[in-house]
Amino acid sequence: MKKLKVLVIRFSSIGDIVLTSPVLRCMKKQLNEVEIHVLTKKSFASIYQQNPFVDKVHILEDKLSVVIPSLKNEKYDHIVDLHVNLRSFRIRFALGIKSHSFPKLNLRKYLLVHFKWNVMPDVHIVDRYFDAVKSLGVKNDGKSLDYFIDDQYLMNPESFPSGFEKGFYACVIGGNHFTKIFPAEKVIEVIQQLPLPVALLGGKEDMQRASKIEQTLGNKVWNTCGVLRLDQSASLIQQSKGVFTNDTGLMHIAAAFQKPIVSLWGNTVPELGMYPYIPLNKERVVIIEKKGLSCRPCSKIGHPSCPKKHFNCMNQLDIKEIAISLQKISETAENINQ
Repeated sequence: MKKLKVLVIRFSSIGDIVLTSPVLRCMKKQLNEVEIHVLTKKSFASIYQQNPFVDKVHILEDKLSVVIPSLKNEKYDHIVDLHVNLRSFRIRFALGIKSHSFPKLNLRKYLLVHFKWNVMPDVHIVDRYFDAVKSLGVKNDGKSLDYFIDDQYLMNPESFPSGFEKGFYACVIGGNHFTKIFPAEKVIEVIQQLPLPVALLGGKEDMQRASKIEQTLGNKVWNTCGVLRLDQSASLIQQSKGVFTNDTGLMHIAAAFQKPIVSLWGNTVPELGMYPYIPLNKERVVIIEKKGLSCRPCSKIGHPSCPKKHFNCMNQLDIKEIAISLQKISETAENINQ
């Protein structure tokens, strides 16, 4: 029997790529003799390269004319488009083979953002992704996301700051857009109410805010922003007692590890279908958002500043609710795991 050869397209970004992981797992486990290739951007290739359900990773070049010939040489049987944009369409057209995609629901998102008409289906994007493999007979197994850490980047508790080896929370302070980021002074207020120290996670772009938090809280926090690789941050999340986080890539990595998550939402809303995906342990996720604001959502992605100047969607989140929720779901999860 000829092995089925499938190309999966997902160019970016961290969270979106992690959200495709159930599709890859289910394809590999449910299809007999399947070879799965992925096309993605170079900066995200390592996520797929560490995934045992992926056989080969192709890098998206700036010019499609560079990558298309090599893709044609692979002689794929099927394309699964999990990105669905002009470039992915051009690749599908150039290869000229059977392909399927998923519903992006851009019109419904537009109506929600611009007119506050919520006609979005109550369906997580992971489940929408599976529409792209329905024709192959692949079904969602209902399990969690996957994220695989390169062993060389596992964080050793012996190297943790004093006190952190006994237990800590993780706080993801970063985000691609200002209006999805919980303000530093609010992060400080939450951490002051927590019984355990907190590891701050983020990139180089988050170092200034992280430094402000560290200057106020001292040894109560471990500032790793701009210092650790992605897999090292993922390792800290995996070893933490629980996570409070903005809507960003590390949130989905935390969901892959089924960690207790307090998810903070600013200008975007969970109804867009990209909240933490832990189907077998839904009680481990608490969504914190300021409902009732007439201006929310003001974007499906985010803005560099609050269009209304008040930033009430983040500034009015309940600090006490965040701290208590994190403690509660973390303690419950720990008791179950014991």
